[in-house]
Amino acid sequence: MCGIVGYIGTKQAAPILLKCLKNLDYRGYDSAGIAISHDGGIFVKKDVGKLSEVFSEADTKIKGNIGIAHSRWATHGGVTKENAHPHLSNDGKIAVVHNGIIENFQELRKFLQKEGFTFKSETDTEVIPILIEYFIKQGNDFITAVKLTIKKLDGSYALAIINSEKNVLIAVRKESPLVVGVADHGYFVASDVPSFLDYTKKVIFLYDDDMVVLNNQIKFYNFSKSHEVEVERPIDTIEWDVEQAKKGDFDHFMLKEISEQAEIIKLAAAQNKEDIMKVVEAIKKAKGVYFVACGSSYNACLSASYKFAKLANKHINVALASEFPNFKDFLIPESLVIAVSQSGETADVLEAVKAAKERKAKIVSIVNVVGSSLARYSDITLLQRAGPEICVLATKSYTSQLAILTLLAYALVDKFDEGKFRLRELVNYIYYLTSANTRRYIKNLAEKLKNVNDIYLIGRDLQYPTALEAALKIKEVSYIHAEGFAGGELKHGTIALIEPGTPCIVFTSTQNEKQIITNAMELKARGAYIIGIGPKNNEVFDFFIKVREAEEANSICQIIPIQILAYQLAILRGCNPDKPRNLAKSVTVK
Repeated sequence: MCGIVGYIGTKQAAPILLKCLKNLDYRGYDSAGIAISHDGGIFVKKDVGKLSEVFSEADTKIKGNIGIAHSRWATHGGVTKENAHPHLSNDGKIAVVHNGIIENFQELRKFLQKEGFTFKSETDTEVIPILIEYFIKQGNDFITAVKLTIKKLDGSYALAIINSEKNVLIAVRKESPLVVGVADHGYFVASDVPSFLDYTKKVIFLYDDDMVVLNNQIKFYNFSKSHEVEVERPIDTIEWDVEQAKKGDFDHFMLKEISEQAEIIKLAAAQNKEDIMKVVEAIKKAKGVYFVACGSSYNACLSASYKFAKLANKHINVALASEFPNFKDFLIPESLVIAVSQSGETADVLEAVKAAKERKAKIVSIVNVVGSSLARYSDITLLQRAGPEICVLATKSYTSQLAILTLLAYALVDKFDEGKFRLRELVNYIYYLTSANTRRYIKNLAEKLKNVNDIYLIGRDLQYPTALEAALKIKEVSYIHAEGFAGGELKHGTIALIEPGTPCIVFTSTQNEKQIITNAMELKARGAYIIGIGPKNNEVFDFFIKVREAEEANSICQIIPIQILAYQLAILRGCNPDKPRNLAKSVTVK
């Protein structure tokens, strides 16, 4: 979940790397560092804190045409200067930045200590440059030493490596995202495309077990077999606009991305019918269909399972990706797994897909990133076309996933055009829901809730998954404890938590209004402060947010006011909505 970037070329590396790192700091922001190779040595600067706290304008003046940089989300070792990346070999000639986990680092560390090497950090990463140094001292050249080191590592990793004595940048990928950027003045390696979008849209997506050697030319090797082979990788062009990855006039990416949702729904509704029908045919032929996802994507899948049941009379199994391998023995070659992920690099999702592929099941993915690992593992891929999502929280990617899944449900009963029309109908109303007037109105509610300790959310039918996603949004960005429940479950334990003044958000629809209002009254009788979200006000509500009835698309419309509420709560409580504590955008470790 850390962010890594490297550059080699004809320009000065430091200003480029610091700009790229700023574009990548949504992947980790515990600490940061940079290493530049210059005049036979490596200059390193790293420390705990945000980029603006670690680096100054003076750091852009560091001379050198080769460098690597890192923004950290801590896994092994606490948040300290010593544990910040880059990490150096004992002789100071090799520097490494790393995203992932080296599972056998303790074994390697003990071996290297017996060989006389010392360690300055608690991290798993530090074994890598020291192991490279060890193999160089055994008489191997730099590139060979890196290859030998890779063969010793267990776990997942994306690496960028430099050597003060060699005019070369080496990058390695295994189960962690890494992409190469190709510019007129040189090459980039980075965890994510937005890092170098200011410089190039030409990219090369690395495969698992790929190693790339960059200098005045580019060479790729793959280690997935028992021996290394030299391979070729194609150059792709990214369609994302540079401005999409910038905040523009907005204070935060979260608010910008919330405001983009009307346009994103338009793009989702414009999915190619032929692509949708390929997935529909796969669903029809399958003997057992499984939605697999994590976090917000899981909530989108759970919501979609209701839509498939109601619209198409089709049962879909829904599983958390981290738990899915436990059920792999139920899979047969005729099974279909539909994996949903914004990044396409989520470790648990990829692990689930690998488990499914072992059983010869067919894989469909719904993903936002072209060339991602998930897309490559899939038999069929539907692209979300949501553009870069920089905020750690899923907003526009969530509604994009819901829109595509809704379109699939309609298409499954030969109502593709109707589904497309229903989505397009939402666009003007989503503009209203994301307007400045609506944001001001919801801020009034945020003022009332900013100091509470707990918020409970309930819904029935399609509104139940919405309650789960809404609770996730509130707690992950404002740090207020929030829990979502099915309305009918209140009497089975949850109602014991309700005290006078406890805020309870109630999602309603025309279809389930009577039942959910009864649940709201049960809460009100215990003194709860009731917030209604839906098409119709009710006297039981203390605060009401009107969201028009959209039937199967309610899940898209009704989450938007909560996204805004979560944002406003974060601001009022002094939290950074783009970078909530302890979280990172792409969860690439299991």
